[in-house]
Amino acid sequence: MSGHNHGHSHSHNHNIMPDLISSSVSIDLNSGGHTGGNIEASVSRSPKYQSLGTIYPFSATQHSLPDVFFKEISDIMKIKEAQKILLFGAINIFGTIILLFWCHTTGSIALTAYTYLTIFDIFSLLTCLLTLWVQSQKSSSTFSFGYDRFVVLAVFASTMLAQLGALFIIKESIERMLQQPEIHTGRLLVGTIVAFVVHMVVTYGITNRAINHVIAASSSSWLQEHMTDMSESLCHVIPGLSKLLLPRLNPFALIAFAGAIALFITYILIDTKNYYAADTLAAVSIALMTWGTMFPMSMYTGKILLQTSPSHIIGQLDKLLREASTLDGVLEFRHEHFWTLSFGVLVGTLQVRVRRDADEQMVLAHVHNRLSNLVSELTIQIFKDDWSRSSSVYHLPTTASFSTYPPPMTSTSHNYSRIGLTTDNFYSNNALRTQMMALGSS
Repeated sequence: MSGHNHGHSHSHNHNIMPDLISSSVSIDLNSGGHTGGNIEASVSRSPKYQSLGTIYPFSATQHSLPDVFFKEISDIMKIKEAQKILLFGAINIFGTIILLFWCHTTGSIALTAYTYLTIFDIFSLLTCLLTLWVQSQKSSSTFSFGYDRFVVLAVFASTMLAQLGALFIIKESIERMLQQPEIHTGRLLVGTIVAFVVHMVVTYGITNRAINHVIAASSSSWLQEHMTDMSESLCHVIPGLSKLLLPRLNPFALIAFAGAIALFITYILIDTKNYYAADTLAAVSIALMTWGTMFPMSMYTGKILLQTSPSHIIGQLDKLLREASTLDGVLEFRHEHFWTLSFGVLVGTLQVRVRRDADEQMVLAHVHNRLSNLVSELTIQIFKDDWSRSSSVYHLPTTASFSTYPPPMTSTSHNYSRIGLTTDNFYSNNALRTQMMALGSS
């Protein structure tokens, strides 16, 4: 048996790592990770993984990208909300394929522009899945603030793709104005109804927290502003509609209604008067409405990606900073910078100069308490006022997460030695002067 074990140990020599620390470790893998697993200095009879040499605390197993991707997808699919999103996504994709086929058979570019809304809904559902994945992840050394910015990037990319699609529709419409093709109205009205239903089901059937936040935080589109003016006039006549129409309608529902009305008018004009140019004009109007709806959202998410300070909270930040600057021990704030990390998450960094006799931890706690109500992730760097040293000698670390950094050690003995040297020179000069006076008197 010992010979068998000896041969077994030699069969694993290809697993031997560079020997930095002389050790022999065998770990029982059959224990299933329970406390019964043994770490021994000799080879046991049960099959074990042996590592002669350095003990590496982290696993060296490398998983391929598809394996990691499918593992994350399987973990997300265990959530009921993700299963609902997947169901709505399948319905949306099936409806989009049918609509694109009808766009080809009818030759209607207006229906194509309207179908692009359902394509945007597919990206919106993917953003929902990404939001669920981000919520289950933790911050890492590479992404110290987490993966929340992935959702911002997804919304920005979705809105930009919708605007690019609108530009493509406008380009095709200009070409059709030169040579207008014939439009078949057989499935034009049916396609309008199917696209409207699919888009509204996704808009109100799924709670997309990222899109809903962008709609609420971004500025109103020109379509929303005109509709709000009309709604206010209508609510003066019928006050009961104020809950439905005010303060402003959902922009995606609004563009769905406006596009459906444009296609319905196109259907009537083509069916009664064979006015095929109405399809091109409807396509341009739907593309412009799409562009006007998506542009404010792209601006809002783009500013977040550029790490700019949000304009709507600058006044509140100035007020809190003025209040914090009056705290005992605080001399001034330096290099303060605040930006939006993700939707509803504000991040800030600042340096605080305090008096030499101030308690850094006390000042740190008070400043953090004042700003933490508005700033979710706050990085504060505290340094004491040191007038005895030049500013060029004192270097501040770049980042610190809610911690204090004491000033550099000033060599007190070095300063005293310089003073002592000056005193010795003083006494030696007096002695020399005394000797010279004695020689002169003699």
